[in-house]
Amino acid sequence: MKTWYLIVALILASFISLFVGVSNITPLDLINIQSEETQVFLISRVPRLVSILLAGAGMSIAGLIMQQLSRNKFVSPTTAGTLDATRLGILVSMLLFANASTLEKMLVAFAFALAGTLLFMQILDRIKFKDAIFIPLVGMMFGNILSSITTFFAYKADVIQNMSAWLQGDFSMILKGRYELLYISIPVLIIAYFFANRFTVAGMGEDFAKNLGLPYKRIVNIGLILVAFITVTVVLTVGTIPFLGLIIPNIISIMKGDHIRKTLPHTALLGAIFLLICDILGRVLIYPYEISISLMVGVIGSGIFLYLLFRRKAYA
Repeated sequence: MKTWYLIVALILASFISLFVGVSNITPLDLINIQSEETQVFLISRVPRLVSILLAGAGMSIAGLIMQQLSRNKFVSPTTAGTLDATRLGILVSMLLFANASTLEKMLVAFAFALAGTLLFMQILDRIKFKDAIFIPLVGMMFGNILSSITTFFAYKADVIQNMSAWLQGDFSMILKGRYELLYISIPVLIIAYFFANRFTVAGMGEDFAKNLGLPYKRIVNIGLILVAFITVTVVLTVGTIPFLGLIIPNIISIMKGDHIRKTLPHTALLGAIFLLICDILGRVLIYPYEISISLMVGVIGSGIFLYLLFRRKAYA
């Protein structure tokens, strides 16, 4: 898979995304800067596109880092409890810090996301039977426990509907002034690229990394911090997007191998393209209504996930 193929596909999908929606906007309408169509384009369509690109690239790279560090192709923020820990952190920030700023709530959610991810990695270290499919099942059970705790306290506080609606992945409410938190993921992605070679070495095992003089624990912690930051910013801004960090790195790994420095750009591009396509489909399938992005990605992503499972079993 050549990079320029992905770039061309991304440009085409971005152009379609900008001009698909309930408001009929054409490129000619943008000539008049003061027109209503231009305002809708700048306030809604452009922020929506930017948020899709950042969320798609960010969650895909978060999954790539987790898979490399855990040495398991089926580990991601979806299957390691990171998303569920983030939801719990958001609930805690809503209940205990209701008057806090968005940044303060993000820090609380980040602390829970990082703690949940670290706890999963500790569980992973203590499992002797490290089967490729068994590990993500443990992660999903761990995530369900966190989700159950979140649901229980949300019911007790009578905020279950508010929280469910808020954390349902959806780009339809993205407007200018409500997505800028995602810009935090840009320096995070740059740092991930800077540490890519170290993540690759760390993914070969602790003993191997230490023999090469690599501070294994420190690199793993840096990777998990990056994953937690990306996950929190996406969930707070867009909501939960399942399977994205699971399937995209696997597809790229099959085609390009496991060297993160080489596969990271492809992973970011394909993740953005996949999320764009899902968003476009969600807008046109029941036009003029929309299907939420979490539902679209969940349906398509689960199908691809099952294919990867059967493919892995066939080659085992």
